[in-house]
Amino acid sequence: MPSLIVRNLDEALVSKLKQQAAKHARSAEAEHRAILEAALIRTRRRSLAEVLAKMPDVGRDEDFDRRQDEDRSVTDVFT
Repeated sequence: MPSLIVRNLDEALVSKLKQQAAKHARSAEAEHRAILEAALIRTRRRSLAEVLAKMPDVGRDEDFDRRQDEDRSVTDVFT
C-alpha cells in the first residue's frame, strides 16, 4: 500500500490532529487517513426525488403566495 508524507505542517495543526485522534481513540496516522478518506471519497449522489422526499412539510402552497405591496419600495424590504 502506498505511503504519504506531509511536510512543513504548522505545529498547531499537528496538535489539533493529535487531539482529534485521541478523542476518537486512534493514532494520529489513523486519524489522518480517516480525514483524507472523508474528504476525498465521494458519497453517492442522491436523486432529485430523494432530496424532495426528505424535505419537511412546512405549510400549504398558499402560505408562500407572493403579494405585492404598492406602498413599499425595494429598500424598505431590507431595512
